[in-house]
Amino acid sequence: MVKFGVAIFPTDYAISMAELAPAAEELGFESLWVAEHSHIPASRLSPWPGGAELPKHYWHSMDPFVALTVAALASKTIRVATGICLLIQRDTIQTAKEAASLDFVSNGRFIFGIGAGWNREEMADHGTDFSTRWKLLREKVEAIKAIWTQDESEYHGDMVDFGPIRSWPKPVQKPHPPIILGGSGPKILERVVRYADGWMPNRGDVIERIPELQEQARAAGRGPIPVTYYPKLVASEIERLAQAGVERCIYYVPPDGRDQALSKLEELGTMIRPYLTSP
Repeated sequence: MVKFGVAIFPTDYAISMAELAPAAEELGFESLWVAEHSHIPASRLSPWPGGAELPKHYWHSMDPFVALTVAALASKTIRVATGICLLIQRDTIQTAKEAASLDFVSNGRFIFGIGAGWNREEMADHGTDFSTRWKLLREKVEAIKAIWTQDESEYHGDMVDFGPIRSWPKPVQKPHPPIILGGSGPKILERVVRYADGWMPNRGDVIERIPELQEQARAAGRGPIPVTYYPKLVASEIERLAQAGVERCIYYVPPDGRDQALSKLEELGTMIRPYLTSP
């Protein structure tokens, strides 16, 4: 059975997360995802992958952990997820605590979607080198796993180095919340197999690469790796992706106000209803 998620840029002018989360939950959505950008440099040298002028919601989004905490406290069953957290721009130890705290207050409903980002100027403001961001991401993930799963943790990499330390709370989910790696580059599959629990491509023909992903997983002694995707807004895509092995489909609602978000949410709810099983 395919799972369905709803995503939003949680801006200061968007629908309240306290209203969106229970509304999505009522319509049968399994998860609620929020994007992250700490800021957008005024220079705008990095081209937006979307191609056109960068929409203003990129620099109006709230902190994802604050937004998702509101969503978690306003709902009962829907999973709360970062889609994606720009971990390469964040402090490792503090982010481990924020994510574990969110998993704790949501009673184990957190999904940690992460990625390496695209905006060179944004990450440079955080002291992150674009050319080494993927290595930094891997080390941060490995370090966070250690913090989440060990009473006294330490990590000694080339770019992340600390310990021994003690940090609580630990996540409710064991061994830890699922880590979903976003990206579509040529090396993304080996990265997913190496240190993530799922793959979340953001462009390209996902279906063609799923067999390769699962073959790499088998070669590494792993079971099938779940795939999350943002498909087109047509019902026929659901069947096609499900047959190809996509576990979860996510759809955006607009970040421009309450009425627009609820209207799109209702439209999406109608589309996915035939694919939901009865309790």
